[in-house]
Amino acid sequence: MGTTEPKPRRITMTPAARRVLAAAARLFYERGIHAVGVDLISAEAGVTKKTLYDRFGSKEQIVVEYLADRDERWRAFLAEHLDAAGPAPRERVLAVFDASRAWAEEFGPRGCSMVNAHAEIGDPAHPAHPIITGQKRWMLALFTGLTAQIAPETADSTARTLMLLHEGALVAHGLGVFPDAIAQAREQARALLA
Repeated sequence: MGTTEPKPRRITMTPAARRVLAAAARLFYERGIHAVGVDLISAEAGVTKKTLYDRFGSKEQIVVEYLADRDERWRAFLAEHLDAAGPAPRERVLAVFDASRAWAEEFGPRGCSMVNAHAEIGDPAHPAHPIITGQKRWMLALFTGLTAQIAPETADSTARTLMLLHEGALVAHGLGVFPDAIAQAREQARALLA
C-alpha cells in the first residue's frame, strides 16, 4: 500500500541505540510519551544522556524511531495473518481483526500505540505525526483494496465502516470498556461483508 506521507528521518541503529529504543518503547507505551524524560530513558537503557543524544539527537527522534519501529513490526505481523488467510478478500478482512486481537494480547494491553501517541502529539509539524497518520491511511487503503474485490461500487464506504469498527475496537480494548472488543468488531465486520 502506498502513502503520500513524507518519510521521516531515521537513524542507523547501534547496540546502544537499540537499548535506548527498547527502553523508550516500553516506557512510552506504559506511561505515555510526555510522562517519560530522557533521564529515565537513559537510566533504563544503561547509557549516558550524552550517548542518548549522540545516537538520536533529540527526544523527538526517539519518538519517531519508536513509532516507526512499532509500525514496521505491526505491518509484518499483519502480513503473516493476511498470508495465512489466503486469497479470499472476506477472509483477509477478518484476518485484519484476528491479527489485531493477537497483537493486542501479545503487545498491546493499553491499546493502539499510534492512537495513544496521537493523543499526545496532535501537532502536524511534529516529526512523528506522519508515522501516526501514515499508518492509519495505510490501514484504510488496505480495507479499501480488500473491499473493492468484494463490492467495488461500495468499497470506499465499506472500507471506512471497517476502519471505524477496527479503530473503535482498538480504543475500547485499550480502555477495557468491555471484554474482547476486537472479537465483537470482527463479528460486526463479518455481518457487514455478508
